[in-house]
Amino acid sequence: MKMMSGCGWTKITTSSVFRQLQLGNPKSLYSPICFYYFRNPFFSTTPFKKSNYVFHKIEDALALFNHMLHTHPRPSLVEFTQLLGTIVRMKHYDTALSLFRQMEFLGIHHNVYTLNILLNCFCRLHRVGFGFSVSGRMLKLGLQPDTVTFNSLINGLCIGGKVAQAVRLFDDMVREGYKPDLITFSTIVNGLCKIGDTTRAVRLLRTMGERGCAPNVVTYNTIIDSLCKDKLVTEALNLFSEMTGKGIKPDVVTFSSLIQAMCNSGQWKEVMALLNEMLANNCKPNVITYNILVDALCKEGRISEAHDIVERMIHHGVQPNTITYNALMDGYCLQGQMDDARKVLNLMILRGCVPDVYSYTIMVNGYCKYKRVDEAMELFREMSQNGSFPNTVTYNALINGMSYLGRLSVAQELLKKMSAHGLVPNTITYSTLLNGFCKHGHIYKALGLFKVMQNGGLKQDIVHYSILIDGLCKVGQVTVARELFCGLSFKGLQPNVYTYTIMIKGLCKEGLTTEAYELFRKMEVNGCLLNSCTYNVLIRGFLQNNDISTAEKILGEMVSKGFSADIYTATMFVDLLSNDTTGQLIHKIV
Repeated sequence: MKMMSGCGWTKITTSSVFRQLQLGNPKSLYSPICFYYFRNPFFSTTPFKKSNYVFHKIEDALALFNHMLHTHPRPSLVEFTQLLGTIVRMKHYDTALSLFRQMEFLGIHHNVYTLNILLNCFCRLHRVGFGFSVSGRMLKLGLQPDTVTFNSLINGLCIGGKVAQAVRLFDDMVREGYKPDLITFSTIVNGLCKIGDTTRAVRLLRTMGERGCAPNVVTYNTIIDSLCKDKLVTEALNLFSEMTGKGIKPDVVTFSSLIQAMCNSGQWKEVMALLNEMLANNCKPNVITYNILVDALCKEGRISEAHDIVERMIHHGVQPNTITYNALMDGYCLQGQMDDARKVLNLMILRGCVPDVYSYTIMVNGYCKYKRVDEAMELFREMSQNGSFPNTVTYNALINGMSYLGRLSVAQELLKKMSAHGLVPNTITYSTLLNGFCKHGHIYKALGLFKVMQNGGLKQDIVHYSILIDGLCKVGQVTVARELFCGLSFKGLQPNVYTYTIMIKGLCKEGLTTEAYELFRKMEVNGCLLNSCTYNVLIRGFLQNNDISTAEKILGEMVSKGFSADIYTATMFVDLLSNDTTGQLIHKIV
């Protein structure tokens, strides 16, 4: 602390909150940058007024700052503070810090307002420790932190996901006699909602009035949206009623959150009622509201109604955006109407709305899903020409389409091209190609790819092993499949119901029904619940090996557990009905 000696600072006896502010982040408190910002002991206390500066480009703000620095006499600290505040509102936080540095070099004094701006910059840049250091220095310089100081620190903690610490700081703030304002409460409410603690957010909302701070529409919107996302729609509507009952007018955000929740639960009558109430309140739907409706209708296959919504939004002067068109394209793709989806893409471009990578990926995935891979490849090339570069999801869709149709050489080339363009293949990429090799009998290529995955350090999960075990069983390599299956526990992997069912099917195929039955019984012992698929596979295995009595026994067990025979199992039993003289077999199937 030698750098700070002789500055005339008085030692302050503090309580918990002030000790927290003084200590801040131990690493950042004694860092050179913080010494640098606080080496000047002379601070102004000139009141701060909100800036009237408006800039369209940061370069214009910087030009004015430089002009102010070289003006004689130099403008007051108030004017510098207003300019810095404007730059921060433009979200150029690093630039603001650089300007603070220049002011320090030139000996321009700071006050609590400029220091609050500095503190806010650090918090916005996820460097809340530096923010605490700034507030600690305020105290050592005899300047009292104000509500703005606490608001910035609380927001910085929330931005960094440290909501519990933000709540503790809030509690300390209140204990020390500082009066939280609407921004303080709203920040804490938002932080609590983001971590899913909506109950506590509601409790805090209830205390606001008691502390002389009335919540506004933003506070209510935050909680209503969180309740809607938690599917607590009744609670959200109750809060909506409370809000309107207090004379707080809902806005487009309020209605959009509720409409989204109603759409998600398919409550279309309530959706229409909310839309009517929205219009009755002279609250016009915006592009987000319309997009919620379009997307929900498309997901339910109601494309015609979605189109009507788009026409309606255009009629009311709201232009569809990329999200609107993407929702429409996705709706058509879900219904297999690829030509109509392509028309939407063309219309989107015609209207001057630039497709993004999601637009093209929706189309590529749709084409691949319906085996129109050549059109998918054509669109894939087109997107690159239009300046929209494929991402991992785009490549995965194409690789899946090619692998499914057995065009594995093309799929491999896509994998190479993907890596060449700096995209890292993920588990889905490899599992898709692995499944393609296994499905089309190229087990050695699958094993080779599996080895590449191991050598590349990609963690292989139970899905990859299940695909490979299935592929080995299909080509009669049950012994190798069994070894792979038995070694799963040594690799820290737990077989799931799909893995067990694959192995049971493979054993039955090789006539090893006794071993298959033993594995079947081990499933529940090992904590893996049996399902309908497992029962049906085992029953068919015994029927294929002419063990009808055991198959009937397992069928009875399956039915008693609430499962039923699938079409393949039922068909096999039907072929045996001619020999069923007692009628018991048909009764079990039904």
